[in-house]
Amino acid sequence: MSLNFHCRAGLRYVIAFLLLCTGPVLVHGQQSDEQPTIRFVRNPDAAPDFKLTGLDGKPVTLADSKGKVILLNFWATWCGPCRAEIPDLVELQNKYKDRLQILGLVVDDDDQDAIKAFVEKFGINYPVAAATDDIRIQYGGIPALPTSFVLDAEGRIVQKHEGLRDPVLYETEIRALLSLPIGNVKVETFEDTGQIFLKNATRATELPGVNLSKLTPAQKTVALHKFNAEACTCGCQYTLAQCRIYDRNCEISKTATAKVIASLAAPHAPTRPPAAAQSAHPPAPPASEKPQE
Repeated sequence: MSLNFHCRAGLRYVIAFLLLCTGPVLVHGQQSDEQPTIRFVRNPDAAPDFKLTGLDGKPVTLADSKGKVILLNFWATWCGPCRAEIPDLVELQNKYKDRLQILGLVVDDDDQDAIKAFVEKFGINYPVAAATDDIRIQYGGIPALPTSFVLDAEGRIVQKHEGLRDPVLYETEIRALLSLPIGNVKVETFEDTGQIFLKNATRATELPGVNLSKLTPAQKTVALHKFNAEACTCGCQYTLAQCRIYDRNCEISKTATAKVIASLAAPHAPTRPPAAAQSAHPPAPPASEKPQE
């Protein structure tokens, strides 16, 4: 997934030129005959704050970066894509240092001295701290690495990216949130139904791998309430809805949701939604993470 050194160096010169002239123009792999577009969450939720101690001994919190755009980057030293994007993150932090704060939350099990050596070797110029299990839970378990959350200047989660991404995309989003020119790039908004912030799965009207087409609108409402009230038994300790979003390959949540649909579609099945949806308990750490490399 990563580019070789010479290609990456050449790409940076191209990006710098484009930003200087007209703003970034390559976003989300748009076709040449389409207007490039970036997307932010409409009515975003506040990001869960935390208080950690960085590798340098200083506190690392979201509150300390209030008023700045924040890129919250979950990574690991052994993760190839994570290593590949670090030079771009270093460059972004240096370029927008007064209005952007990148925070690196490392999920390594290595001792701090090894991580410190890695940070020094790669010239990381933004705070790095070890992510606790509780923080990873609050941010959806972090099933893939790297995972980056984009926060606006008010500390709200407006986008999430999993895996290695084009640095132009990050820079375009940062510039848009800072009200800086972004050339001909269009900005759209969308409703977060769990794909950005997992707790918002309660807003989902469709779920990955779940066929609701055979249900009436009333039955669909009942099914969605059940998916958000019942826990998956695969070991993730998420609700069925959250598990379908978190792990599309989970056969247990797929089978459980299919049974709910079958029972509702059967003759004489209840069609009235519950008086109020039950709130799900906060999810516990996934049984195992599946980092992408």
